Amino acid sequence: MIEGRSFLTFSTSYFRELFFGTWQKAEKDSFRGITQGKLVDIRILIILIYIPVALSIVKYFSNPDLYLVYLVNKFPGKFELWFYSVFYGSVNAEFHKKLFWIGSIVLFYMVIPAFIVKIGFKQKLKDFGFSLKNVHKDYPLYILMLLIMLPIVFFASMTASFQERYPIFQPARNQLLSIFIWWQIAYFVQFVAVEFFFRGFIIHGIKSRFGLYTVFISMIPYCMVHFGKPFGETMAAIVAGIILGTLSLKSRSITLGILIHYSVAITMDLFALYREGIL
Repeated sequence: MIEGRSFLTFSTSYFRELFFGTWQKAEKDSFRGITQGKLVDIRILIILIYIPVALSIVKYFSNPDLYLVYLVNKFPGKFELWFYSVFYGSVNAEFHKKLFWIGSIVLFYMVIPAFIVKIGFKQKLKDFGFSLKNVHKDYPLYILMLLIMLPIVFFASMTASFQERYPIFQPARNQLLSIFIWWQIAYFVQFVAVEFFFRGFIIHGIKSRFGLYTVFISMIPYCMVHFGKPFGETMAAIVAGIILGTLSLKSRSITLGILIHYSVAITMDLFALYREGIL
């Protein structure tokens, strides 16, 4: 009983410090920054404008189908034939389409924002979450989230909406091992880009002005990119956005967020394949 009370005391203290402690510190830092800083922060304006631009481009231009008719009409010839063979005529055409989608996300969620940080703002990427510092302090949260999410994903995988959506990419049975491994590597890189954009670039880019509200500002577009997915997953994105945003704000690192995000994602794919009898 004493051990139970000690664990409960530790858990209560940890989560109070994680959320309320982090939020209070963020508010104090932002108040100090506003009173000592410029009236208008150009860097924050750039970030806030870039967010909807990046989201819109990825939404509307990350599918090769969009370019096929244009290439046929404007650039008939060898490039058109190559484009068609890669994305439509190859046995791995669907895999190549997914890589194109991931490439769009990596470019607009990570490469360009990193360029803005390094070249435009003259700041270090580690100040925007690319850091391993303090990650080990919050590993209990990683374990707890997995323990919560695994049974939820398992039961969700029984629903028709889940099975229609997942796995995101399903290789042929004879390519399951080889292509699926390459797909998971690419999928992991995609989550690095996603976490950097929402929990690195946004969180650490605007926290000096918005304090704790930064977490909730970043959560809004993060929820919106889940539109079209099962309703439960979209609602879960709100909770995940708050938790992962707070975690990044506290640790100043996106590392744990990447691990949590990818761990849940791969279990979704594996459970989906299991339901289809492939695993």
